[in-house]
Amino acid sequence: MTTTTEFGLPTVVVTPGSEASTTLTVRNDSDIVEAYEFEVVGECAPWTSVEPARLSLYPGTSEQVTVLLRPPRSSEVRAGEVPLGVRVLPAERPESVVVSETTVVVEPFLQQQAELVPERRRAWRSARFHVEVHNDGNTPITAALVAAESDDQLRVTVPAEPTTVDPGVRVELPVRARVGKVLWFGSPVAWPVRLTTTSTAASAVLPTSAEAAQSEELEGELLQLPVFPKWLLALLALLLALLLAWLLLVRPAVQSAAREATDDRAGELVEAGKQQAAAAQNQPPQQQQGGDQPPSGQRQGQQGQPGQGNAVGGEQSSNTIEVRTNTGDQGTGSYVVPAGKVFRITDLVLANHQGDEGVLTIAFGERTVTTIALETFRNQDYHWVTPIDVPESSTVSATVNCARPGTPASGQQAPNCLQLLNVSGTLADVPQG
Repeated sequence: MTTTTEFGLPTVVVTPGSEASTTLTVRNDSDIVEAYEFEVVGECAPWTSVEPARLSLYPGTSEQVTVLLRPPRSSEVRAGEVPLGVRVLPAERPESVVVSETTVVVEPFLQQQAELVPERRRAWRSARFHVEVHNDGNTPITAALVAAESDDQLRVTVPAEPTTVDPGVRVELPVRARVGKVLWFGSPVAWPVRLTTTSTAASAVLPTSAEAAQSEELEGELLQLPVFPKWLLALLALLLALLLAWLLLVRPAVQSAAREATDDRAGELVEAGKQQAAAAQNQPPQQQQGGDQPPSGQRQGQQGQPGQGNAVGGEQSSNTIEVRTNTGDQGTGSYVVPAGKVFRITDLVLANHQGDEGVLTIAFGERTVTTIALETFRNQDYHWVTPIDVPESSTVSATVNCARPGTPASGQQAPNCLQLLNVSGTLADVPQG
């Protein structure tokens, strides 16, 4: 043995984010002048250095070098005891390499990040959130959630037991908010969701200078939507007014006009019968006998008269298009006008009963009628006084770009977007040129 080494401290305590040092004594027991280089080995190597990096000693002399430890404040530097080794490499006699060892105690520290995802939910009665907890410290922690006291009508449910989170790991803690009563009509109501997340060291003992626990306040919101929107009440009131107007004004007038027309027609028939009877009495017997059967030419003309009134007609038609689309995809539903027909559209009704989010585009043939955001309506209708003609073999289409499925009355988010489009009008024959 021509080289001996010794650390100045049996253990070195260091706090991540700060600096600590110790000394290493190197003695040249050989009979020549020797130069030494130093190499740090072990888990401490990435953040440990030796100064000076090269040392020359005469025979029988010794000198100290400084070992600097600068661990970063990161979850990758775990708390606890870590071995530290320094390999001393002689330049003249490399076969006499020496490794000196000591122990480094890395102090624990707590650092967490918590986030409520999403911060805002829209639902009829209940909604699900989750809290993302990320352990940025160097020791395991136990994370717990506590719901702040709020209105008696809002209940927030969090996990009953704390969750252990290892350093550098992220976990999701489920949260559910539920309103006591259903909102049938009116404007949306905002309910605040307040939570407190607390983290404590799970196993390592923190020094007295460090905080034993950390807490963070989180805030979110549940926007309770009414089951029936305001415009539906207005539509029901309008329909009721139209029904009353029909029963009290229009229907009596129609019935009266029908009775008057029937009476007039009956009077005309009676008068015509009297005139025919009088004419029959004034005719000679031959003519009376021959009057029972009109000439053949006259009969043919009477048989041809009904054919003169034929015209291109139409019948009422209603078709429903269903479009079901996965999240992030585009789906199209269509109805093709039959050959030899013209679809004269007068009414259009849209249904988005799940409250999906995305974009809906409606086209009649090559004409785009409207493009509307799904989240702006649950039900929508359009009516035209002058019909929109869609020619034969053309397509009435509904295209949906699904951004996010909504939450129907069941309280559970739908697996995909679902829209219904009903088109009504007259399906008429194509006029013959």
